[in-house]
Amino acid sequence: MSNLRIWLPVFLITSFYANSQSLTSVIIDSATQKPIPFVTVQLKDKGVITNEEGRFTFQLDSNIQPTDSLFISCIGYASIGKPIIEFTEDQIVLAAKAIDLNPVIVSNKNYTPEEIIELVEENISKNYYLDYSKKRIFFRETYNSTILKTDYTLRESTIDELDKAFIDRIINEVPKKDTRYYESLGDIYGGTKADNQKLDLIKASELYDKNSNLDYEVIEERLNKIIKENVKTDSYFKIKSGLFGTKVDADEMFDEEVDSTDVDALNKKLEEEKKHKENRKKYFASYKRRMIGKFYKNLPILEDTDYNVLFKPSRFELTLDDFTYLGEKAVYVISFTPKRSEDFEGTLYINADDFALIRMDFENVKALKDFSLLGISMKEYLAKGSVIFAKGSNEKYQLNYFDITEGTRAGIRRPLKIIEKNKHVKGRNKQNELSMKIDVAFGAVNRYELVIFNETPISTTIFEAFEENNDVLPTYMPNYDPEFWKGYDIIEPNQAIKKFTSIGTVEE
Repeated sequence: MSNLRIWLPVFLITSFYANSQSLTSVIIDSATQKPIPFVTVQLKDKGVITNEEGRFTFQLDSNIQPTDSLFISCIGYASIGKPIIEFTEDQIVLAAKAIDLNPVIVSNKNYTPEEIIELVEENISKNYYLDYSKKRIFFRETYNSTILKTDYTLRESTIDELDKAFIDRIINEVPKKDTRYYESLGDIYGGTKADNQKLDLIKASELYDKNSNLDYEVIEERLNKIIKENVKTDSYFKIKSGLFGTKVDADEMFDEEVDSTDVDALNKKLEEEKKHKENRKKYFASYKRRMIGKFYKNLPILEDTDYNVLFKPSRFELTLDDFTYLGEKAVYVISFTPKRSEDFEGTLYINADDFALIRMDFENVKALKDFSLLGISMKEYLAKGSVIFAKGSNEKYQLNYFDITEGTRAGIRRPLKIIEKNKHVKGRNKQNELSMKIDVAFGAVNRYELVIFNETPISTTIFEAFEENNDVLPTYMPNYDPEFWKGYDIIEPNQAIKKFTSIGTVEE
């Protein structure tokens, strides 16, 4: 028996180093057995957060010892802290923490919600780090688009092939739904200003079904063939929709075909493709930088954000709903709803010891944009999400997670007329005409998740000296590849991402 006691710890430690390059688990509620989202999992100076399904993966590098403690905390639950080697189950269970008012809460219990909000604002400069820093970020974008309506009335077509049967066939072949995922990992340098960020991309991926693109390409080729056979090369088109019109030359509507025997033309085409690729790299990086900058610009602890409850509390009905805990820290729970014209309602979680806002959940109460003019409409009907702050190594609060889901609908209900004209043809100037009335509608629900894994303060000199040199394009994946992000800390993908499979491919 004594030999077993000696060899068991040795076996466990050996097994840890041999098999545990990462720790993966799901965190569930002990009472409901349901997963808990947005749980903070901390190990030394590194941390991750669970996804909406309560799942996380923590990368374990050579500096991690099996006896190092993993700390798990979430608002409203009793925290857990124990050596990594003791986490052997597929699930980690958190129990709700009973409310036991400590002296801090008792002494502060007479604060009104307005007074608590005022204390949050007064302590922002003391509680939060807002200067230049270097941050390791992971950014996930989920795009879901849907064609909601495709009605039309064909009034005239002088090209026999462009008849109602052909247009119906095209409408039926166009994919009605499309889902795409983009993921990016990198370091962002900057503060809280949206236009003062620098990005160093490390790796990126794009996950979608190229077959949907192929469908569009087949339709485009078919249309090109029909129109080229019926349209003169020196023609131009008048495109009219209601009162508005524009002119387009025929050669602008189609890609120019390159003669394979023309070396100069081929070289020119290759040079254009090379330039296009370089421009795409710049655009890809600049787009990500702008998106991340918007997250920082809209932090609720800054003035003039979309979520302005801290600086304009008089515009909201504030209610002190509850007390709860984050670990051993007491937390005020305050709900806010607009009195008049504000856009958002939600819940604030405020540390009762230092009056720091540690989390905000928000959702719009009305359409953020609702535009309709001359048959064109657009409505932003959804914007909801969460912002979570956590203390860094400098004991200042910093952004830990920003999640927002946005929903839009757009529609076009207008007459459309395409007229081919040719001034070189004797007699009738008008050659062909396609006239119809269209009534189409589109919808999109997009989600953006930004995770910050660590943040290091830097000087103005370091920020100004850093130069972007982004040479990263996303790696295309037709199906989810669990090996792509191996060795990197990310927010765990949900089941929809893991099960994503392009049409015509076999899921392994």
